[in-house]
Amino acid sequence: MRTTPLGVGRAPAAQAMPVDEPRHVVVTVNGRLYPLEVSVDERLLDTLRTRLGLYGARYGCGTGHCGACVVVRNDEETVPSCLVLTARLDGQRVTTYEGYQQDRRLKSLMDAFAEEGAAQCGYCTPGMLVSLRLLLEKEARVTEDVVRTALLSHICRCTGYYAPVRAVMKVVGADAVD
Repeated sequence: MRTTPLGVGRAPAAQAMPVDEPRHVVVTVNGRLYPLEVSVDERLLDTLRTRLGLYGARYGCGTGHCGACVVVRNDEETVPSCLVLTARLDGQRVTTYEGYQQDRRLKSLMDAFAEEGAAQCGYCTPGMLVSLRLLLEKEARVTEDVVRTALLSHICRCTGYYAPVRAVMKVVGADAVD
């Protein structure tokens, strides 16, 4: 059995944690409970795509820098699903792009993205929309600077970021400056 040390200076085999044994977790994804047996190193992105058939979160960089795989954890924060281990999500909630399909905020954003040409190739769009949807829910006063800050964790080579900012400002009823 392979083991991994619990911490520096605490590596005796008796205190080591087995890494090849599957973990049983129950995760709520898009409002539905999923009991899962997962390896300790299975990424949430892989769980969503290969086990649950949810393809809105996309593989981009694998390092959490591009935003293509963003999901919402516990209705509180966006996280890159390529960096989150499914085994650590026992009892938690995850909402993906697909989980917001009936959401009025997402619908407003999608309409504004279409009107402003903010979705070009579309690869990064679901992650961007998930982040911006949470921003609209959590932020009392949305300004261009707030939107630009929210988009810092997203890489989009097609739009140049002006169109997504304009789209969000349109949703909140304010004019955007290019």
